[in-house]
Amino acid sequence: MILQKMPLKTMNSKFIIKALVLVCFISFNFINAQEIIDEEKPKIEKAKDTVVNKSRVKADGVAAVVGDFILLESDLDREIAQLEAQGADLKDVTRCELFGSLLEGKLYAHQAIQDSVLVNELYIQGLVDQQIQGMLAQANKGIDDLIEFYKKDSEEALREEMYEINKNAYLAQEMRKKITDEIEVTPEEVRQFFNSIPEDERPIFGTELKLAEIVIIPEVTEEAKQAVIDKLKGFKKDVENGSSFTTKVLVYSDDAASKSNGGLYQLNRKQPRMVKEFRDVAFSLQEGEISEPFETDFGYHIIYLEKIRGQVYDVRHILLRPELTQDAIQKAKDEIDMVRSKIVDGTLTFAQAAREFSDEEKTKFEDGQMTNPTTQDFNFELTKMDTELYTQIQGLKDGEISPVIEDADRINRLKFKILTVTDRIDDHKADFARDYLKIKDLALQDKQVEAIGKWQKKTITETYIKINGEYRDCDFQNNWLKNQ
Repeated sequence: MILQKMPLKTMNSKFIIKALVLVCFISFNFINAQEIIDEEKPKIEKAKDTVVNKSRVKADGVAAVVGDFILLESDLDREIAQLEAQGADLKDVTRCELFGSLLEGKLYAHQAIQDSVLVNELYIQGLVDQQIQGMLAQANKGIDDLIEFYKKDSEEALREEMYEINKNAYLAQEMRKKITDEIEVTPEEVRQFFNSIPEDERPIFGTELKLAEIVIIPEVTEEAKQAVIDKLKGFKKDVENGSSFTTKVLVYSDDAASKSNGGLYQLNRKQPRMVKEFRDVAFSLQEGEISEPFETDFGYHIIYLEKIRGQVYDVRHILLRPELTQDAIQKAKDEIDMVRSKIVDGTLTFAQAAREFSDEEKTKFEDGQMTNPTTQDFNFELTKMDTELYTQIQGLKDGEISPVIEDADRINRLKFKILTVTDRIDDHKADFARDYLKIKDLALQDKQVEAIGKWQKKTITETYIKINGEYRDCDFQNNWLKNQ
């Protein structure tokens, strides 16, 4: 959900709080029994009261209709409770403002259906599975307790309702992407945007660091590779003789992302998502066939092609990562210690050592310089840095070499690295040349918000919308009331 347009140059704490509300919006809330209410029902409190007011007592009913969707009184109350549970600060956000955001969500979802936006059903089902598993783990109770808590008749009813909620949120998200995905800004538009901000209102960017790394990854032996290949061949033979592929996934697979739903992925020839080797093998199989073991950067796999539905392939896979020997681990540790010593005693510069020794292909040819995955430049704003990375460089002085750090990622279960701060830029007012990429992002956001605003204004006039009860007194920025 996106609020009505607010110029980025006047962003304040209230806007940031509201942005947090909208980021958190796609949350887990249920649509209970629907009861049409009298739109002139008594008003318990003025609609301008903030959402954190706990004294509201109202009967549930239809607060609004947007196209094919309805919005219940209880939907808003549950959304407030959910946001508070997530830690959102709502003291400066009114019920009317949050209600308007909920209306936007319904508008997006309704229009997505009109525009025939496709729903990734397997993704939604996987999301429901993850949510249920998460709720069970958090509550430390069984599925029957969950069914009772949400007042459902069965697990199937619970899942069906969760599916609809997640599907509508997915539709809204895809509709927003459809509106904004092709929007770009030219360098001239960025310049005009920057020049339109008064000097005393230009944003202050926090302290930024440039970081470099050297990474040594323990080498996997040929024996360890062959061991997982043989194991996967054994799994294939077992399944062909009647064993369950899904059970093998749940017991053995190292792919945490798909393990909980039996290793299931949905591939579409028109929408590449998986790595090339995975896709090539999957699309070469016949329905019901199991592949031979094959390698990707993540390890070794076998794929079972469960079903073909037009361009969509439903596949299950098992991932195994070869074990690391103690000798390989010690060798990597000794190497990183040696490299660090040579840098500290001046035998090598950090840049030279990175080019000569680092196993991290993304950074070694940049003298070890790390790229910020968010901004795609070399600067890391201290207050926005990944928590784990911040912990690793916290307290490092410029040019100082960190102790050896043990780390891991999706591809490597263990790696050793050292870090250094190559440059530091203190808090400063936005400068067009130095901060061009950040300013470009702000200009793009401003243009996207403007496009969203135009789309909302047009779509609201073309869509059946009915606002009931006290919300007819809200001072919406969008014309939700039209001629009501």
